[in-house]
Amino acid sequence: MKCPACENQLTQIVAGSITVDACEGGCGGVWFDRFELQKVDEPHESAGEILLAIPKNEHIEVDENKKRRCPRCINVVMMRHFFSVKRQVLVDECPKCGGFWLDSGELAKIRSEFSSETAKEAAAEQYFSEILQEYGLER
Repeated sequence: MKCPACENQLTQIVAGSITVDACEGGCGGVWFDRFELQKVDEPHESAGEILLAIPKNEHIEVDENKKRRCPRCINVVMMRHFFSVKRQVLVDECPKCGGFWLDSGELAKIRSEFSSETAKEAAAEQYFSEILQEYGLER
């Protein structure tokens, strides 16, 4: 597979029970197939540690504004959206296969957002309650 950010050939890396495709020696990004990211997105999930330091080429510049194609579903353009209600990390997600592309450093940011799935769910609940309240649609 080719890197959607810099066109480098992706290499497979085993992280615990998952195998991801990483842009080693390129931009340092990582491709997660559907449901893989949730296995390494929290700080206590030690399998994700290996994915925090993907070797990259510092001379490669990635155009953050460029629309990216899914490395698995070649002709599908990925959607860019915030990973969580904290709206701190933009990720690329394939609408067809459900895979995620994370640029270098994004996994570390995601892992620092919440301490657990419970904390993430509580933040989402609060966020949606505030939105509903703002529009007069309280639960």
